[in-house]
Amino acid sequence: MRADHPEFRLGSVLATSFTATLTERAGDPVERIPTPQRLVDWLAVSGLAVDSCTTAQLDLARELRESIHAAATAAATQAAPPASAVQVINERSIKGHAAAVLTPENTREWRLGSASGVEDALGVIAADVISILAGERDGRLALCASPTCRAAFFDTSQSRTRKWCDMNTCGNRQKKARFHATHRKNSSPAQ
Repeated sequence: MRADHPEFRLGSVLATSFTATLTERAGDPVERIPTPQRLVDWLAVSGLAVDSCTTAQLDLARELRESIHAAATAAATQAAPPASAVQVINERSIKGHAAAVLTPENTREWRLGSASGVEDALGVIAADVISILAGERDGRLALCASPTCRAAFFDTSQSRTRKWCDMNTCGNRQKKARFHATHRKNSSPAQ
């Protein structure tokens, strides 16, 4: 991974990890796929390796990412997903030609159909969010409690009350802020 780009924030759910390629949405946004090559890199670490990516394909990917985030945000707030987001998700799903294959280790792996495969990879991501939004997976969509992050994540905790998209980043940052605020309050001189 190149040092001049921010690290990827990878989770265990493909669709919401994809939305995390744009972080700090309510603060100073951090674009983690600023170039076609960075999308190729993200797809590779997500098990969807492709040969190359064009600027037009990067635009399709970002459109899908924002549509997933809009639909996931709506689901997390128990609102109807925007029709435009549903349309983009469905289009990307339909245009992909990937197949799920079983590995010798009894895990699922995706085989992309076309030479470049970007559209196929986007189809896999779209299919993943469709399974989540359709209620086919055990968990719930939630929004990060960090006021600057507001990332959508898929909560599979037993109680379904997780607050942070990632405890090591947003959760830790919030805990530190609370600790420092309490420490300052307790150490300020009495008046």
